[in-house]
Amino acid sequence: MVKRLLDCGTSDWQKMTKKEILAAIAASEGRVLVSEVIGIFPPLLWDISNAELVAACGADLILLNMLDLEQPQYFGLPPHKPAEVIKEIKRLTGRLIGVNLEAVGETTSLPPGRCASARNARKAREMGADFIVLTGNPGTAASNREIRRVLTEINQEVGDELIIAAGKMHAAGILSESGERLVTAQDVEEFITAGCDIILLPAPGTVPGITTEYVKGLVQLAHDRGVLTMTTVGTSQEGADEQTIREIALQAKMAGTDLHHIGDAGYPGIAVPENIISYSVAIRGRRHTYRRMARSINR
Repeated sequence: MVKRLLDCGTSDWQKMTKKEILAAIAASEGRVLVSEVIGIFPPLLWDISNAELVAACGADLILLNMLDLEQPQYFGLPPHKPAEVIKEIKRLTGRLIGVNLEAVGETTSLPPGRCASARNARKAREMGADFIVLTGNPGTAASNREIRRVLTEINQEVGDELIIAAGKMHAAGILSESGERLVTAQDVEEFITAGCDIILLPAPGTVPGITTEYVKGLVQLAHDRGVLTMTTVGTSQEGADEQTIREIALQAKMAGTDLHHIGDAGYPGIAVPENIISYSVAIRGRRHTYRRMARSINR
């Protein structure tokens, strides 16, 4: 029987295969927390990285946003070689680490090292990443069509090695893909066919028109096709009051999601730390929250 990720320590997931990690997440029954952070901004605690702070607040997985894989930079870490940044974060936090890659097409002005491509997916893996997320930051015009295209290429390159999540947290500047058109049932089907392991969906209440019932239907579709889902708080509500965070968390859990993501814009580069803890308590209670916060990375 696969051990629940909820109960795993660093030594457990260091030995797990991609398939085992996905099974451990599923076995946790909607109690896995993903916290997104940005490292190119000064960290909230100055000499302690935002990644270390979210780990201390109970995050199970850490997602690195705006990391340029060609010129990696992450403030708050001890001295390290730039190419070792992901491995250094893993050493300090003991967590599974993912990287955002932005599916924005060839017309983007983003640095090449942040764009979704088979080459960057391979580089992320070589640098130590456990998973990648194909999506787009605000205003980047990341489209579902481009996500599908690059997802196919990336799955062919690293699908056996890296967990691949794909979808949208918000419209990313494309008004024709907003509200209930943000991620449709057809998009979910096409992402799965292209090789996605985790479907990324906005959490209920984070995007206009996205209700619990709507998300629940897409979650059920994904589960019926044998893949997991991750609901996201990517609309700066990670900086809202704790009552709002708890309500979003419970609505996302009622929708049936496997992973809960909380974004990086509470303060620049990180969610409000109290909100990370409140989200965790809402979906799994104090016992499991404090266990994750207190568990040594040497276990």
